[in-house]
Amino acid sequence: MCGIVGYIGHQDTKEVLLNGLEKLEYRGYDSAGISVLNDHGVHVFKVKGRIAALREEVNEDVSSTMGIGHTRWATHGAPSVENAHPHQSTSGRFTLVHNGVIENYMDLRNEFLKDVELKSETDTEVIVQLIEKFVEQTNDVAEAFRKTVGMLHGSYAIALIDENNEDQIFVAKNKSPLLVGLGEEGFNVVSSDSLAMLQVTNQFVELMDQEVVIVERNQVEIQKLDGTVVEREPFVAEVDASAIEKGTYPHFMLKEIDEQPLVIRNIVQEYRNENDDIKLDADIRKAMTDTDRVYIIAAGTSYHAGLVGKQFIEKLANVPVEVHVASEFSYNMPLLSEKPLFIFISQSGETADSRSVLVQIKEMGHPALTITNVPGSTLSREADYTLHLHAGPEIAVASTKAYTAQISVLAILAVDTAKAKGIKLDFDPLQELAIVSSAMEALCDQKEEFEKIVSEFLETTRNAFFIGRGVDYFVGQEGALKLKEISYIQAEGFAGGELKHGTIALIEEGTPVIALATQANVNYSIRANVQEVVARGANACIISMEDLAEEGDTFVVPSVHELLTPLVSVVPLQLIAYYAALHRDCDVDKPRNLAKSVTVE
Repeated sequence: MCGIVGYIGHQDTKEVLLNGLEKLEYRGYDSAGISVLNDHGVHVFKVKGRIAALREEVNEDVSSTMGIGHTRWATHGAPSVENAHPHQSTSGRFTLVHNGVIENYMDLRNEFLKDVELKSETDTEVIVQLIEKFVEQTNDVAEAFRKTVGMLHGSYAIALIDENNEDQIFVAKNKSPLLVGLGEEGFNVVSSDSLAMLQVTNQFVELMDQEVVIVERNQVEIQKLDGTVVEREPFVAEVDASAIEKGTYPHFMLKEIDEQPLVIRNIVQEYRNENDDIKLDADIRKAMTDTDRVYIIAAGTSYHAGLVGKQFIEKLANVPVEVHVASEFSYNMPLLSEKPLFIFISQSGETADSRSVLVQIKEMGHPALTITNVPGSTLSREADYTLHLHAGPEIAVASTKAYTAQISVLAILAVDTAKAKGIKLDFDPLQELAIVSSAMEALCDQKEEFEKIVSEFLETTRNAFFIGRGVDYFVGQEGALKLKEISYIQAEGFAGGELKHGTIALIEEGTPVIALATQANVNYSIRANVQEVVARGANACIISMEDLAEEGDTFVVPSVHELLTPLVSVVPLQLIAYYAALHRDCDVDKPRNLAKSVTVE
């Protein structure tokens, strides 16, 4: 959600900023802009729409060696050029970009800016106007910047340039992710995500909450709000730059679906020791065996992975598990057990709702484990332990390979915990996951079958239902989310047994109902539910496991261990969602109103 880039160095800034913003497009945005500074002053270019439109807006004749850029996802004020970043102070001296939400911006406006006419509807403009107001009082930009930042309540990542100063970019962060990248030859950069600046450096410095940074060409100074200097070593961003390119694929989503077999194999390799057993941090193992209840905190697709993970941990390791939506848990915390362990699941590791919970439970002294695709992320850094997904960069907004990676790592965690507790299992997760990867590969090779399903069941519909029982219900919820995310078809996932408790009233002639049948103990029950909707005119699509298949099933997936069926049954649902969006000419990788990384509550 939103993205910031900044550059100060020796080469022309425009292309560095535009390339960086293009790498951040996956985060979701509805407007974009850059601002560059040279001897003739500040030049601001911004548009409502895509980076491609911004490229056309930028004046090729304007050269500069420093600047900032931004992709905006609308919060305060509708998507428009006026509300797009960068924003400027009244005099035009200060130019600023901002990610996050300033909760007290109206209070600050009413107290300090009653005489200032604002040009936008954003909370961001209040920040830059405050800085100018305080500079007029103190004539010290650094002091005014720190004073302003210290008054902000909420989340922010900020980059500021001063028309009177071609040698510094002022940066600050709280709750919203921001990195400073270190160049080797007289330049430094600022970015919300290391992916944006891998074009110029792989050396980055993490910024902590409520820190201010002064970025110059040859040095970077990190300060606390009181001006105290902080020393911090950089880290190397271990990201394969080629992995963020589509290659021959028309969309990142299709590429990432096809990468899932490889991701599963990577996970097997990373979590296998020399004895072909599970390799896991002993401290994580102890945390799992010491706890009397696990609380899984997640959102969206990660929440659905958590529901599947609950089955693994409870059935294999005999540890009670609760799964909670992060945004609800944060404001409505239930009674906790005596020895809770919190597991945070997040593709990006920057999910604001989850971090809010993490801050609360750390204050209470409870241990936390983060399962994420980004080891250096906020949730990873601030938790006690981290399990890495090893899925590689996921660019499409609709998560696919991160979801299956999360389920795979949760299965490994559950089996390891069971073994540590002395529970005997006839289940080797590493061997079974290898079988899963082959099954996934076979499914990815049958794309034309899923396009046919879309043509038969979803071509003209406005809504669709997914039903299942047990773990199939959880996978159905994920399938419904994928479909609604990218094709805009109203889709819902329901437990098969709940149909008669209200939902069946929505079934009418031609209503698509996609049913999952991969669990032997509920196979006959879910098929009875299918007959109920068919009797009321539904167009039923049954996706079954090979061992349970019956004549007339729409699609049959290869058999895998019953606990791991969510890893294979979800692949058809991902591809069905993809082709449904494609047939409706939707923007598959960047669906409307959505962001890849939800960094504000």
